[in-house]
Amino acid sequence: MHTAVITHLRCPVCRAPFSSASSAERALRCAQGHSFDIARQGYADLTAGRPVHTGDTTEMVAARAALLAAGHFEALTAAVADVVAREEPGPVVEVGAGTAHYLARSIGTTENAGIAVDTSKPALKRAAKAGERIGAIRADVWQGLPIADHAAAVILDIFAPRSGAEFARVLRPGGALVVATPAAGHLAELVAALGLIRVDPAKRERLHKTLDADFVPSAERRIRAPLALTRSDAHALVGMGPSAWHTDPAAVAEALERMPEPIAATLDVDLTVWRPR
Repeated sequence: MHTAVITHLRCPVCRAPFSSASSAERALRCAQGHSFDIARQGYADLTAGRPVHTGDTTEMVAARAALLAAGHFEALTAAVADVVAREEPGPVVEVGAGTAHYLARSIGTTENAGIAVDTSKPALKRAAKAGERIGAIRADVWQGLPIADHAAAVILDIFAPRSGAEFARVLRPGGALVVATPAAGHLAELVAALGLIRVDPAKRERLHKTLDADFVPSAERRIRAPLALTRSDAHALVGMGPSAWHTDPAAVAEALERMPEPIAATLDVDLTVWRPR
């Protein structure tokens, strides 16, 4: 794990900084003697306990990787990267990072360090390989992030869990919290055809309830783009999101077989930027 990442991490037990890990040690150690192994795949488990949720499965992660690699969410990816490019240089943290797709694109060839946070081990295995200056750590935002106070220039939260108080602690004054949430029309065609989970009509209110105590909104953008999907793409879209936990894969596959290609859908996302109060 790159030193530029390790310097911003903190021990989840005592909050002390870590010393740099050597390739031979493959562990992070703090001055108090707490030690956390760096997995063979390159990520560090800093949960120091059992996470509330174990995150996406291997199948869900593979579906997300395939869908993003096909470029169907390029409009969102580019918009997120554009926001980060306008901010002051510094570490970028992605919470619920999955494969670290948005993080890798956002830091690009800059000198910014990237910290990918997730509870899913299959996701972290991929995130650890997303870029030389990206460090992948297993942590649960609800239990606290093992990251130094005010370390991040930007926090990315793309369809991920949110903790306003913890984000405010980690983000530097004047930094940016970038949040992407599904809008009303997101994948509406697939929702109707396949009986997927619908977007909560109160999502905007819930977002403000989560963040208003610690942040103020500074910018908002609606991102809409038509999608032309193969059946495989559509199946990946179902398999990478919350509907994967609530649908029968065989029934979804059968329904998709009856739909002519390309399958039309709509990317419809609200992208908001928040600043610390």
